[in-house]
Amino acid sequence: MTTDNNRASFGSRVGAIAATVGGAVGLGNIWRFPYEAGENGGGAFIIVYIICVALMGVPVMLSEFVLGRSTHKNLKGALKQLSPKSPVYRFTYVCILGALITLSFYAVVCGWVAEYLFMAIDNRLTGHTPQQYSEIFGGFVGSPWRNTIWTLLFLGVNFWVLRRGIKRGIERVSAIMMPLLFLLLVLFCINSLLLPNASKGLEFLFKPDFSQLTWKGVVDAFGQAFMSLTLGISGLVTYSSYFKDDAPLARDATIIAVLDTLVAILAGVVIFPAVFSFGMQPEAGPKLIFEILPSIFQQMPGGSVWALMFFVLVFFASLTSTIALSEIVITFLSEEYRISRKRAIAWCGIVTMVLSTLCALSFNLLSDFTVAGMNIFDLFNYAASNVFMLLGGLFTAVYVGWFLDWHIINEQLTNRGTLKSHVQPYVTFCLRYVAPVAVVLIFLYYVGLI
Repeated sequence: MTTDNNRASFGSRVGAIAATVGGAVGLGNIWRFPYEAGENGGGAFIIVYIICVALMGVPVMLSEFVLGRSTHKNLKGALKQLSPKSPVYRFTYVCILGALITLSFYAVVCGWVAEYLFMAIDNRLTGHTPQQYSEIFGGFVGSPWRNTIWTLLFLGVNFWVLRRGIKRGIERVSAIMMPLLFLLLVLFCINSLLLPNASKGLEFLFKPDFSQLTWKGVVDAFGQAFMSLTLGISGLVTYSSYFKDDAPLARDATIIAVLDTLVAILAGVVIFPAVFSFGMQPEAGPKLIFEILPSIFQQMPGGSVWALMFFVLVFFASLTSTIALSEIVITFLSEEYRISRKRAIAWCGIVTMVLSTLCALSFNLLSDFTVAGMNIFDLFNYAASNVFMLLGGLFTAVYVGWFLDWHIINEQLTNRGTLKSHVQPYVTFCLRYVAPVAVVLIFLYYVGLI
């Protein structure tokens, strides 16, 4: 098992923030957030989402930071050190399973992104009708070989980066990709705002109409907040375990949450003015960026360039997120089973590739295999955001809010008294009451009791 003295760490605070933002920012922001907002009324959904981030997202993020940075260990090691006489460390296995489930279905969508990036490079995303774009996506997803191969190729790139380690792999890639991602988002926003009828898209996005918001929309906003920030599956415990001891946790958590939310909203500014400008439907759902946006790009001047830039942007976001999800499992395996990082990466890669292949084949060869009416991909998607992340968030909130020695929380938030911090009462209140109550209400909704 590694020790604190020889354990890797991020090289700088900026690098740590870039890596953590990169782990949070991903398809949840650019793919999932816009279609969730589109299906749930736009502006009203966004207001609920921001409230969820403030009342649950940041406090739960800080609770994970406290566990990781105070021990410089993975979740299991942290819990065993902080509560040596308690069996709470066993919950780690739920989080590891959640990370694997999330990574497995997520990698399939990343494979779609990689295929579309290749088609954009080859200039094959222009000159089609909306119906043809739908047929292109359906044909690709329905092909066992293409769908699976692109998924596995993407995972290969992901694990290649991870083999380079914390500083030379995760930190360096994130430090390059995150600024480029924000630059591309800003360029797309400017282009979208110059389109005809762009104001209709902005009105949909920023003028709340609460008559369009249902209980489903409220619950989806809670789930989206957890998915977007990658809460509840110990990803932030893992990354914060590489933080330096002088990092201001409360300030960094706020910066990360703000940047993550900003990316999601900017993605909405990119997509919805274009959707309304070209007469598309905002509630297009998961197919939004694979069927609707290519159709829109080809109607723009220089559409092939915009399509290429967009899928480069989404590829960057996809890669930094899968790196973070993989690192949860790799750190756990290498530290708890005393194996080398290379062997841990190999084991994680094998398991993930098998599960991802099953998810990819659930659209074609395994399409008849369903559980509760869901294919394997949909089941993994549902379990990740509506079960594992929420359960993990509930566990972390209750453990840190009710059972962890408050002196440890205070030491971490103030860096052992060297920083002034007044957020502990707010964080503790949210962890003890707001987050647990919200998660329980969500589960009651899902089982049909409210």
